[in-house]
Amino acid sequence: RRHAVIVKKSPRELDKMAAAGAVHTAVIQKLATMIEPGITTLELATVAEQMIREAGGIPSFKGYPGPQHPVPFPGSICASPDSMVVHGIPDRRPLDEGSIISIDVGVTLDGWVADAAFTFPVGQVDPVAEKLLATTRQSLDDAVAACQVGGRLGDVSNAVQTTVEAAGFAVVRTLVGHGVGREMHEDPQIPNYGPAGKGPRLEPGMVFAIEPMTTVGRPDVYEGDDQWAIYSRDGSLAAHFEYTVAITEDGPRILTPWHEGPGAL
Repeated sequence: RRHAVIVKKSPRELDKMAAAGAVHTAVIQKLATMIEPGITTLELATVAEQMIREAGGIPSFKGYPGPQHPVPFPGSICASPDSMVVHGIPDRRPLDEGSIISIDVGVTLDGWVADAAFTFPVGQVDPVAEKLLATTRQSLDDAVAACQVGGRLGDVSNAVQTTVEAAGFAVVRTLVGHGVGREMHEDPQIPNYGPAGKGPRLEPGMVFAIEPMTTVGRPDVYEGDDQWAIYSRDGSLAAHFEYTVAITEDGPRILTPWHEGPGAL
């Protein structure tokens, strides 16, 4: 496999990415207030796109040419319910009480991309769903904590795997996090499993979209008929949480801080 070229960003460039991240955070915190039984993901996507464009940005996913996909992605966000892991195209079906829904948003502002996701409960969810969401979110926090100068990329991957598997859940192995910057997908690829202490050394200015993708059952997935949506093969619930994170001398800097501010998730 080709050698990964990890593009490092200057402090000024990180601030530009953080500006995209601030728009992203406003959008996902707004969508959080709208998610309830009966809403459609198309309604969520419409609000997201309007907010992004009003802020001077572009929805990064809209028209995105997937590597293996015959058609560009038609939605302005990805909305993936229940056993769908990622890449759900927004539609007119109302969300059901007790479902979970991954909302993944990409914002391009002044040529810089912010990419992050959150999986929401729709109304009251059962204890297994609740535990899956809490565990996957915790695994993301643990991965961020591993984003230390001098550490290795494998430390980040291993942090996700350790937390998820300790709770009895599975990490999806065929989908990865990634570098992010001027492009939505840059080097390196970031699996959510693997040994600590391996891989590229973490250096200031590296920026990663870290995104644990998990299932209640087996790790295997398949692609849906629309050639975008990815589902758990066994039909078990799937969750997805994501931040854009920069490596800095002062520790990890979350550029999409949906966990902060008045609408903190």
